[in-house]
Amino acid sequence: MLDNAKALRSNQTEAEQRLWYHLRAHRFMGLKFKRQKPLGRYIVDFVCMEQRLIIELDGGQHAGQVAYDQQRDAWLHSQGYTVLRFWNNDVMQQLEGVLEQIRLALSPGPSLASGRGE
Repeated sequence: MLDNAKALRSNQTEAEQRLWYHLRAHRFMGLKFKRQKPLGRYIVDFVCMEQRLIIELDGGQHAGQVAYDQQRDAWLHSQGYTVLRFWNNDVMQQLEGVLEQIRLALSPGPSLASGRGE
């Protein structure tokens, strides 16, 4: 599992690279994010352990694996994580909107963290 996570870190998609630039090195709200982190039997794209927030970026392959993603998200929720999902093209075309949705999910008050980013 660790070797797979390491390989994924070495072969990030363009969308992952773009979002990682903003999340890494405590750049986003002073929080520490990790990328391609194994949790249980899954590897999550990005996670802030302190806030128990997972960010997943989905490409076209995810349209055909909705049931798997729902099962995966249910397990992550059962472990106390909030999962945000965004399409790769949202990161590429609407990065500020994606970052704002992440910011809102991390802010106190009602959560907008359910479902996929729009």
